Parts: sequence; C-alpha cells; structure tokens
Amino acid sequence: MQVTVSPSVIKGTVTANPSKSAMQRAVAAALLSKGKTIIRNPGLSNDCLAALEVAENLGAMVRREASHYEVSSKGVEPFYDEINCGESGLGIRMFTPIAALSSLGISINGHGSLTTRPMDFFEQVLPLLDVECKTQQGKLPLFIKGPLQPKNIEIDGSLSSQFLTGLLMAYGAVAENVTITVKDLKSKPYIDLTLQIMELFGVKVENENFEKFHFGARQTYKPTDYSVEGDWSGAAFLLVAAAVAGKAEVSSINIHSAQSDKAILQALESAGAQLLSGVFTIDITKAPLQSFTFDATDCPDLFPPLVALAANCHGTTKIYGVSRLAHKESDRGVTLQKEFGKMGIRITLNGDEMLVHGGTGLKGAVVDSHNDHRIAMACAVAALTADAPVTIERADAINKSYPEFFDHLQQLGAQVSEVAVP
Repeated sequence: MQVTVSPSVIKGTVTANPSKSAMQRAVAAALLSKGKTIIRNPGLSNDCLAALEVAENLGAMVRREASHYEVSSKGVEPFYDEINCGESGLGIRMFTPIAALSSLGISINGHGSLTTRPMDFFEQVLPLLDVECKTQQGKLPLFIKGPLQPKNIEIDGSLSSQFLTGLLMAYGAVAENVTITVKDLKSKPYIDLTLQIMELFGVKVENENFEKFHFGARQTYKPTDYSVEGDWSGAAFLLVAAAVAGKAEVSSINIHSAQSDKAILQALESAGAQLLSGVFTIDITKAPLQSFTFDATDCPDLFPPLVALAANCHGTTKIYGVSRLAHKESDRGVTLQKEFGKMGIRITLNGDEMLVHGGTGLKGAVVDSHNDHRIAMACAVAALTADAPVTIERADAINKSYPEFFDHLQQLGAQVSEVAVP
C-alpha cells in the first residue's frame, strides 16, 4: 500500500488503540490459566492476532466476540507440534519458554524480519533448564523439547527483556522456591508490565530491584476479566502530531501505566509542547519547540516519534540508546537517517548517540517504510509540517501494531490518500 500525507493542521479527539504489549502478555497469561478468561478492548494488530493463534496451537480455545475475546484453557497442552509467531519479537521470545513447559517437541517459526533476528540466546539459556533447544545457526526455525524445569539461574538482561518476560511467565506456572538473577537488564518498564499482568492473573513475583526475581510457594494462574489499556507506543505518534501541527485530545491512555513509552510525555515537555494531563486523557497543543536531550535506552520504540518531534525543533536534539535499534523490523537508526534525509533532515549517528539537526524545514518526498511499522508512522507525522506531500511506500507495515493509524490521523484532520499497490 502506498499512502500520501499532505501538510495538514491537526485538531480533534481520538481514542488510543489497544496496547499490543499488554494484549500479548494477557493472551499468554490466559493460556497459562485453567478456565475462561475474558479479554476486553482486544488489539487487532498482526502481532496480537499472531499471539492468539499461538495460544490456540498451544492448547487454548479462543472465541471471538464483537467487543471481547474469550480464551478457555487447561494450561499448555499443545494441539500441534509447530507454532508461528508471525513477525512478533515479543511473541517468539515470550512464547518459546512457555511452549517449553510441554514435553512435546515443538518447531517455532516466524516470517519477515523475525527470520533475520538473532535467536542464539535460547540455546544459551534453555538447556540450563533441561530444555533441548536447536536453532539454525542462531536464526529461525527453532526447535525445543521440554518440559522446562525451573531452577536458580542467572541470565544476561541485555540479551532481551522480552525473553525474560517469557521466563518469568513460564516460571510462574511451575516454579517453587527458585530465583532468576538478572545482570544489566534493559527496558525495566516492560518487565514491570509483565509482573503487573502476572499479578492480575494470580501470580505474584518478588522483585528485588530488577536484579533478582524470587518465586516462593507454588502458584497458579487464575482466569480473569481483563481490559487492555491504550497503547502509549501508538499514542506517541498522535501526541507528536498534535505538538508539531495543531492540537488534539488523546484518550484511553493511562498516565499511571507501566508501559515504558509513556516517557514520550517527558520528551514533549522538554521540547516545549503544551500538555494537560488527566488520568486517562492527554490534551496537547502546538507551541514553539526547542531541541532536547532524551535517553531512550529503556524505551527504544520511541525513537521514530522522537525523530519526528526533533525534526520540528529548533536546534540539535540528542537521543541516546541507538544500540537498541539494530534488530528491530529494520535497523532503525540507519533507516531513520536515510528516510528523514530524503525529507531534508540531517541525522548523525555516533555510537549510542543520535543527533537530529532540526528546525531546517521538512520537504516533500517519496520515502520507504522498509516494512517497519514505526518508520511508516514517523514519516506520516513528519509529513504534516512538510512543504509538500510525502508519499510512503509499503505503508501497510502499520498493520503490525496499529492498523487504525491512518484512520486516526484522518480523524484528527490530516489529509491522507491511499493507493493499493499490486
């Protein structure tokens, strides 16, 4: 799909899309629970749908209603010896340890950029838990055979907080008097979200400063009625759109959320945007914007909206955490540099630091999403203040996380036109 976004004034109210981070974790918890879980305000992105399919293959029965999903489960009792996580990095890292609870040998695959991402950390850790594990030279497909035996274990937290999420959730179903020790953990807020959802489903983990996670007496997941909160990762693009091109009210986002990407508010305040926050609503208005400094190490998904914001700020913005971008849907640091360069914005990459030289004016251009959902959305937001329309190739990449994005942008007054490409 090819989408053209013309310079536009943003004005209106929009409801944030459901959080795919929370949705996928809730689906995993529902699979691990014995009984029927209700998931309200469910996400419909490709990653969320992939999570539901994986849960079904691992033993859950999913019933799709108009306003909610019903997930009935007896725990991990696979129907098939193969699962496919689509293009979801969280999905494969979270569901692999969970699938390993079964004694059945299971092949795990994915598609798109997931086939190029490193998977060798599974081979480093899972055999320590008595799980047979093989990759194809560190890449997919992956083969595992459990059952996983929870033990005292130490892992490198810099490998992936998503893998730690999977271990925590799997341990929650079977562990007793064991501890996971973690060194150099990245993305602590995402682990906070994992622990929060586990507790809502009846499993409480003792967290010692995100360095030790202790499981005491044996616990069991309990089915619950869970409502998926709004997604800060997606809402960040809407908030930046309003900050650079008008004003908007974004609702259904929880200011007290454990999602790390709510840190976008700090960046917007640092840049000079006018913000009025309620518990579940943010009002934001355009104001003169200045360059800012921001550490995105714990929230790397914010890089694309931060670059769209920085492009509209006077001066040079510094964003730290570039090392977290190499193994996303694209190498995001390089991709942002290339595509924003087409729109006249110079970006310098220096080790873990990104410098965005803003305030020079955005130009109309033809850009490419590189099949990366967040690149497509960042370019669309940048187009709002360009001197001519911006055409985004492969814009349907948004379906991975936020299929409603262009509709929501139009709802706020943006001029958007779509053309199907064979």
